[in-house]
Amino acid sequence: MVLDPETSAKITRYRPKHAPPLWVDVAPLVRSVVAAVVTAVPYDVERLLHVTGRLALWAEAAGLERDPNEWLRNEVIDAFVLSRAGAIKGSSVRTYRTWLLRVRDALAWSERGEAAPARMHAEASPHQPYSRAELAGLRHWALHLPRQQKTDALALLGLGAGFGLTPREIAACRGRDLRRQRPGGPLMHTSVDRLVPLVARAGWDGVLGELADQAGRGYLFRPRRTTEYSKNLIGSWPLNHRPPDGLPMVSAGRARATWIVELMAARIDHHLIAQAAGLASAASLARWQHHVPPLDHATAARLLRGPEA
Repeated sequence: MVLDPETSAKITRYRPKHAPPLWVDVAPLVRSVVAAVVTAVPYDVERLLHVTGRLALWAEAAGLERDPNEWLRNEVIDAFVLSRAGAIKGSSVRTYRTWLLRVRDALAWSERGEAAPARMHAEASPHQPYSRAELAGLRHWALHLPRQQKTDALALLGLGAGFGLTPREIAACRGRDLRRQRPGGPLMHTSVDRLVPLVARAGWDGVLGELADQAGRGYLFRPRRTTEYSKNLIGSWPLNHRPPDGLPMVSAGRARATWIVELMAARIDHHLIAQAAGLASAASLARWQHHVPPLDHATAARLLRGPEA
């Protein structure tokens, strides 16, 4: 399995916060498990490292055999997540279990060629992209909001649909982070950790450039906040600012999904999209493929034929 340099570096450098001495013993196995499954599961590499590392440390402390196949047995996973029930929320306990079961299935397939067991429930759906009409309607609504509400709404929509930023990245974005290398050049985000440069989609370039000029060194979204980030910083805004009937709620996740699907529909290389989105691999894009419209026959023929010699 050949991973891209960024993913490989994250796996190699990973170390849990306040790691106990036991980490030295289990770290190589944790890293090898994550490296083996990261392209086969739809989760960020950091999340995989965190939950697999916590399981390994728990299993080591419990005296279990130092073997990922032992850690990832059903009864071990269940015992581990139950041990975390008092320290994390119930929804997080269920999430941990789901992640670890997917890791186990992917590892079984990777190492032994075993088929993953049939799933008796539907997998969680990713954020649904906005339709063109929905996004245009939300943008029109945002442009007619009063002052700071207008800026916040455009920042949420624009940074998601224009740059594909995650909610946490949107919260951290300051005006100085958006720059043009030359007058009239494309607007670029200069402080997000990506393997490729992030360039604003043409339809959002002007709006985001104006927001950046206004914000300067301040945040684009909720500039008067007193904390850099909190759990409800992004999610609470749409609950307090609802569009009129007929329009969906503002969602940073849906705006980012719209950006991803637009790039896929433009037939941009999936590996490049994954790098720009900060995803572990191009395989992570499969969850949005059904939103990409099929090519018409003429376009398909032109692409297959290629350029003239």
